[in-house]
Amino acid sequence: MANVKTGLNSIVKYLSTKKETGRRSIGLLVDGPNVLRKEFNVNLEEIRDVLKEYGNVKIGRVFLNQYASDKLVEAIENNGFEPIICSSDVDVRLAVEGMELVYNPTIDTIALVTRDADFKPLLNKANEHGKETIIFGVEPGFSTALRNSADYVIILENDEMNYYDDSHFEKDDEDGAVNDTEIRHNSRRKKEALMDY
Repeated sequence: MANVKTGLNSIVKYLSTKKETGRRSIGLLVDGPNVLRKEFNVNLEEIRDVLKEYGNVKIGRVFLNQYASDKLVEAIENNGFEPIICSSDVDVRLAVEGMELVYNPTIDTIALVTRDADFKPLLNKANEHGKETIIFGVEPGFSTALRNSADYVIILENDEMNYYDDSHFEKDDEDGAVNDTEIRHNSRRKKEALMDY
């Protein structure tokens, strides 16, 4: 079982230890109808800040359906993301854009914000083509298949970010038991940046 780490500072520290020499070029795709809801309190600004510690977000797109409010579209634009309004299925458009990132030679890392298992083939194809993958999953309802397909997994739950990393378990010298070295920080939330679908 993987050790759970919590909090923005912990996530930033975790990703910064994983990056190779030089900054990564990141393509970020957000499944709006699936994650931008009041009950999830997903903060796009916070996600962008975490990714900025890891690399440069070259592409940041939030996919919305035709029912997205003007206020939501404006908030997304104010946070530096490109809103993509889809008149048909959002998942199809996101998957097509994701495949474009897989074949984009200037993008090293593909980050997805979703709960939907439909994007597992996209993650698999990205990994197959040597792209790093980061998934920001939202609980409840985050797909186990997605969790097992990405290089790095960050869970957004109860106004906190958690990540799963087996390397932070330590053996106790005396009895060989595993000590949980969980780090907890209060997640800084800027309520004005919260999205509501």
